[in-house]
Amino acid sequence: MGALSLGSLMDSSLLFGNTPKTVQKDFANGGGILGQPHFAPKAKRIIYLFQSGAPSQLDLFDYKPLLNKMQGQDLPDSVHGGQRLTGMTSGQASLPLAGTLSTFNQFGDSGAWMTDLMPHTSKIVDDLCFIKSMYTEAINHDPAITFMQTGSQLPGRPSMGSWLSYGLGTDNKNLPEFVVLVTKGKTGGQPLYSRLWGNGFLPSQHQGVQFRAGKDPVLYLTNPPGVDSQGRREQLDYLQKLEQLNQKDIGDPEIMARMAQYEMAFRMQTSVPEIMDTSDEPEYIYDMYGEDSKIPGTFAANALLARRLAERDVKFIQLYHQGWDQHGNLPSALKRQCKDTDQATAALINDLKQRGMLEDTLVIWGGEFGRTNYSQGQLTATNFGRDHHGKCFTIFMAGAGIKRGMTLGATDDFGFNITQRPVHIHDFQATVMHLLGIDHERLTFKFQGRRYRLTDVHGEVVKEILA
Repeated sequence: MGALSLGSLMDSSLLFGNTPKTVQKDFANGGGILGQPHFAPKAKRIIYLFQSGAPSQLDLFDYKPLLNKMQGQDLPDSVHGGQRLTGMTSGQASLPLAGTLSTFNQFGDSGAWMTDLMPHTSKIVDDLCFIKSMYTEAINHDPAITFMQTGSQLPGRPSMGSWLSYGLGTDNKNLPEFVVLVTKGKTGGQPLYSRLWGNGFLPSQHQGVQFRAGKDPVLYLTNPPGVDSQGRREQLDYLQKLEQLNQKDIGDPEIMARMAQYEMAFRMQTSVPEIMDTSDEPEYIYDMYGEDSKIPGTFAANALLARRLAERDVKFIQLYHQGWDQHGNLPSALKRQCKDTDQATAALINDLKQRGMLEDTLVIWGGEFGRTNYSQGQLTATNFGRDHHGKCFTIFMAGAGIKRGMTLGATDDFGFNITQRPVHIHDFQATVMHLLGIDHERLTFKFQGRRYRLTDVHGEVVKEILA
């Protein structure tokens, strides 16, 4: 009743200017600014498994036996081509090529090459679409992650999930459209900032909501001592009346955006405990995701939680897993990262598939850039590290609207330059929006005198991977 009363109180013409009245009404009641997608969507929701720190494509997906043959030799100038290096290796006397210590094999009917460090994911390669020709202009972590998430290397732009929330709205009024999960306890390496899932200049109800492991999954959601649900409801009802008067006097859209957040928080007091309680999951599900899935806050537990959120039609579910920034001690660190993520990643895709949800759920796996083919610092037979490399890296996708069992793009024999079908960050973002029925050039927001969009003034849909 509270949500219905809020919808009737909101003056959406003040919120959205000259937006058509039918769209305003839908937006006020949880619909998106678009009213409906630009065209029929293939995906209803997205689960983005973001691997923060940049996984080494050369040790996981992009098999380059030449690097092992030329182990320790300097990267040829003809391959390097004077490209920009980070400050961490630009002063090195040489750039010694480093082959991988993992074993590669081809898997599935598609014959995709993969490392032995990901045995579970290798079993589902025929459900995956690898893009081995991703590239970015960013060379350091913070601008690269910001670029991948917001379409700009500079902070302040809305995140991808916020754009989708703004454009499409919600399919479940008791949960946020955009939920963020961060693996607990992954300290060190590159930090994650909440602006990566922020709303930027979009109305504030479109920011991502972080769900945490522990007693209070959403901060400040629980009523303080002495306040019960009925008392909170009465408080919000009176606050709505006051804010409506304030809105008529001031006309600030953030007033009603704030009220929408208060109402969502009230509904989440019931919905969040229910979604976070996985005790009703059968034992075979825990076995599928791995033993860590019973430990709240692990990648496996968050992957299982992502499936539960997807079942309840949350539009955009973002998992962040840190620890892939392996400048040194790469062989042992890479094994740990794969052990933490491999089984749960494959389980999530299989779980969605067995429930018939992979048909309309898009799953994305990847980081912000790749790693170099040469070693940063000392190279030994059993140990080395790799620096940042934005000129080529690999991601994979699965599910709604994506071709199965295919690989797009290729790199040279050194894994340093792209030789087939480059895919820019903005192309990737345009494709994701396309799968949700959005023309990336038509979802815009006017701010400080110009119209912005997720892909800025760039981006083309990667049609080759569309089913």
